[in-house]
Amino acid sequence: MTLGTATKHDYGEPSYWDQRYRQYPEPFDWYQKYQSLAPLFDLYLRRSHRLLLVGCGNSALGESMVDDGYQDVVNIDVSSIVIEAMQKKHMDKPGLKYIKMDVRDMDPFQSSSFDAVIDKGTLDSLMCGHNALLNATKMLQEVGRVLKDKGVYILITYGDPSYRLSLLRDIELWTINMHVIERIEKSSGQKTWELITPLPLNEDGSSVAAVLRSNPEVHYIYVCIKDESRRWQQSTETNDIRNEQ
Repeated sequence: MTLGTATKHDYGEPSYWDQRYRQYPEPFDWYQKYQSLAPLFDLYLRRSHRLLLVGCGNSALGESMVDDGYQDVVNIDVSSIVIEAMQKKHMDKPGLKYIKMDVRDMDPFQSSSFDAVIDKGTLDSLMCGHNALLNATKMLQEVGRVLKDKGVYILITYGDPSYRLSLLRDIELWTINMHVIERIEKSSGQKTWELITPLPLNEDGSSVAAVLRSNPEVHYIYVCIKDESRRWQQSTETNDIRNEQ
């Protein structure tokens, strides 16, 4: 399935996604399906956790998670077309909720109200759109706000550390574990990388490239673990600098 002829500006507009989901109403999962990601989720999540799936589209991820025992899965998307369709489709699943919302402004959600946020392609979409850095930063700040302390933001992306790591670290809110998984369309059926084993991650991410070598056919998974003490430490350092001036 293709995205058609979207321009950079289109990716940030609800109208683009409304049109897309009118044209392609059948279920579609970006990058990976639940079955391939389940071992990683088991490592970081609990079935009782309150989960937020951002930019859900018509993915089967939330449905698959509820079917596998997760009890509270909230899905949001900027498209009213897809949200209405998914609400009707899953009205018999009380543990699966669909809400129209822009990930850059999740004000209806209280701060520290989710144990985990899962992102399969949403940040990537914003990074391909108009005002990419501004919109991506707004999204990550909102993700950090709604996460509980020690909650996890699981980002599944095609963006290697040279494109994503500094963006994530600029938020100064979490520690990051790095995992990789073979791309479905490139997989030979034999595992090259162990999904649940984090790769070494240095300051600039070059350690990942050293392990993967050239042209890795993988998706990168950044598991960002919120640490409120980092915010406190940053605030303390800022006050110390002001006091010295």
